Amino acid sequence: MSEQSINKEVTSGSPPNPTVERWKSFYKKLRKNRAAMIGGFLILFFILVAIVGPYLTAYEPNVQNHANKLASPSAEHWFGTDHHGRDIFTRIIHGMSITLYVGFFSVIIGATVGIILGIVSGYYGGKLDSFIMRIMDILLAFPGILLALAIVSVLGGSLTNVIIAVGIFSIPVFARIVRGSTLAVRKLEYIDAVRALGASDGRIIFKHILPNVTSPLIVQATLSIATSILTASGLSFLGMGAQPPTPEWGAMLSGGRNYMWDAPHVAFFPGIAIVVVVLAFNIFGDGLRDALDPKMKN
Repeated sequence: MSEQSINKEVTSGSPPNPTVERWKSFYKKLRKNRAAMIGGFLILFFILVAIVGPYLTAYEPNVQNHANKLASPSAEHWFGTDHHGRDIFTRIIHGMSITLYVGFFSVIIGATVGIILGIVSGYYGGKLDSFIMRIMDILLAFPGILLALAIVSVLGGSLTNVIIAVGIFSIPVFARIVRGSTLAVRKLEYIDAVRALGASDGRIIFKHILPNVTSPLIVQATLSIATSILTASGLSFLGMGAQPPTPEWGAMLSGGRNYMWDAPHVAFFPGIAIVVVVLAFNIFGDGLRDALDPKMKN
């Protein structure tokens, strides 16, 4: 028998990588959910548009042309123009990066702080757990948009402050999810075994507990991005977020509400853009939840 055939037999007989097999199983479950796949492809498309789109548009997003204001959709201006004569399609393309930037970074802030607080609270328990959870309960007592509105009112209206405000109101959700998962994982026998072998708290938390709570975190992060985008658009609509002439969709929607009867396209297209992006993240998040849930049948 040749050396090449021996190597082939050894390779074919090697045990499969559990991580690879787990990802294959996850993808098979996700692929069965057509809505989730559509949402995932839409999200990838939006990210691509946010990166490449601004370099391909024929107009500048903030250049005004009052001679051509409130023009209806046409071959020259696909989505028409607004009350300052600016091309709406161009402004929506440029606003895509702003929308995704706010959604992703606000969730990163909320998830980072929430994960730290949740793990510390669930792992150590006692008075520290009660103190952290009472603060989270206070934050959860306020509706998200009202809490964000109050924070922005204190900090001032700007895109950076919107990200901070949305990130703060996202913290309690992540903290409670991580705390609940940590409470369940820390009682498992292998955690006691690792602790008995002399592992430090940091090693137990980051190597044994945190990897076991990532599934619900991924799902919640995806759904929270949709909520963050909607909240940020609402704040900009109220004049508390991105300030003119920034091509942010909520601000565009606010500027077009005065022309709903004469030129409905000014408010229609930014509103549809918000709906489509939020819907894509929601249906993709639902598909992730089904694929990552071990109780779901294959």
